[in-house]
Amino acid sequence: MNRVDVLRDSIIDKLLTISNKDYLEALYQLVDKSSVEGNVVELSEEQVVMLEMSEHDIKNGKLLTQTEIDKSDLKWLKEL
Repeated sequence: MNRVDVLRDSIIDKLLTISNKDYLEALYQLVDKSSVEGNVVELSEEQVVMLEMSEHDIKNGKLLTQTEIDKSDLKWLKEL
């Protein structure tokens, strides 16, 4: 996880603990007025490769339902 992701997650964690409505409204206005339009998210080489692999799997019908994944996870957990 890169530094930006760590910071974002940390901020979200802290926001979830705030119950003061005025404070949250002020934070919302601050975030709402900050311009994020036009910002391009740059993917790492690994992320691009993973997305390409996913697209390939989708095109070739290599898909699993959530139920199939859950069953596989339970099987794996029982083997631990």
